[in-house]
Amino acid sequence: TKASVGFQPGVKDYKLTYYTPEYETKDTDILAAFRVTPQPGVPPEEAGAAVAAESSTGTWTTVWTDGLTSLDRYKGRCYGIEPVPGEESQFIAYVAYPLDLFEEGSVTNMFTSIVGNVFGFKALRALFLEKLSIQIAKGKTFQG
Repeated sequence: TKASVGFQPGVKDYKLTYYTPEYETKDTDILAAFRVTPQPGVPPEEAGAAVAAESSTGTWTTVWTDGLTSLDRYKGRCYGIEPVPGEESQFIAYVAYPLDLFEEGSVTNMFTSIVGNVFGFKALRALFLEKLSIQIAKGKTFQG
């Protein structure tokens, strides 16, 4: 059918879209540092990109609505990966989220996105949110 033309379901390679080591963070980005333990055989960059994707605009499969929004405007970006000293298979994945991804004045919306279903993601053996930096621009969206 015409509706299925160009739509190929399947598992995505997150690194191609969500791992952006050249990205320079902005004053309006919300910054997170995740301790990531990938499953055996999953490269650290792919694991970090998967966290950025699954906690922002990505999903494990291609969906037809992908073309309806500006991915570059709303996606989370894994902009850095560092090994954890003394831990052979653990890495810190640095992720930047654009302010526009989240509802104004809603901490619940922000935390649901950042620490929601990503913790059950099968590409990871373990995931821990080490640090979250909420920039002043986000704080200004709160009325009280």
